[in-house]
Amino acid sequence: MDPLKLLQEFVSLPGPSGQEEAIRHAVQRHVQELGLAAEVDAKGNLLVQIGSGNPAILVTAHLDEIAMITRLIGQDGRLMVTALGGLFPWKLGEGPVQILASAGPVDGVLSFGSIHTAHPGSSARRAIASGLDWDMCEVITGWSEPELRRAGVRPGTRVVVHPNRRTLHPIGDLISGYFLDDRADLVSWLLSLEALKDSGANVLFAATAAEEVGGEGALFVMQSKGPFDVCIALELSPIVDDAPIQLSDQPALWVTDSYSTMAASDMDLVAQAAHKTNLDIQYQALSRGGSDASCAANHGLCGRPFTLGLPIDNSHGFEVMHPDSMANLAALTTALIKMLDQTSPASPV
Repeated sequence: MDPLKLLQEFVSLPGPSGQEEAIRHAVQRHVQELGLAAEVDAKGNLLVQIGSGNPAILVTAHLDEIAMITRLIGQDGRLMVTALGGLFPWKLGEGPVQILASAGPVDGVLSFGSIHTAHPGSSARRAIASGLDWDMCEVITGWSEPELRRAGVRPGTRVVVHPNRRTLHPIGDLISGYFLDDRADLVSWLLSLEALKDSGANVLFAATAAEEVGGEGALFVMQSKGPFDVCIALELSPIVDDAPIQLSDQPALWVTDSYSTMAASDMDLVAQAAHKTNLDIQYQALSRGGSDASCAANHGLCGRPFTLGLPIDNSHGFEVMHPDSMANLAALTTALIKMLDQTSPASPV
């Protein structure tokens, strides 16, 4: 598998929380090309098991991306939207978007309004005075309200970044683009799955739905397929001042976040796995954030959370990462699973 080719394919596909079919179908096709069977559960998670018996280890990377959701349709055909997941309008900026109507996609433009006014009630003046928020935004469609409704646009319809903005851009030794979180981790997930498929390890791989809105997909998997002793979540590791790491090809480990703190002995285990793969693990104590693993641990659904991250700058925006980090994260994940599998025997079927 070519990591960069896979990443461009995945970035190009929409996958807002609760509507991940396009990206899920793409990942499933690559799983099948590996000669492995996959199933889709009621939540929309893609599940792939290697080995036999009831696995004690779950490995996740999430399918969904941050997006917008329609609140209201104006009589002039403009949409009022708000965030679906942790998206901020100033991270996205004005530009083309796509409305995922039930009859097919409809193009629009995310707008913050014209600046040529001194009226204090205008969106532009309010944004300058107090900062930009979703109530100052609208999506201009060029369609009438009846036309939009006939196309299946309604409150709850998802709005995503337009396809013409879903392209990777190289900058020096780095790459940039929207939704590297978590499309790049899906690449690492597939690479690790490929490395382990004939290893005899007993693991459930889950490409999870609705992570950006509370880790819903992973929680569903753990309740329906668990219990799991271990959950390994493949995530981003953000470049932040209060938990500094290097923007490099070396993976990171979340030692704590908003939901859970991992055991010290498991930190040592990750260090051993990194040593086996000649990687320099970066440790990160996040003041804000959560993963499939930490959310599950917080709900008592897994005993040992591991969150392994790709260093990414500009998180939840036009993100930047090192292209070699995907293969390195896969190598670390594979080594860690092999070590854990030796100490986490499967339960009998």
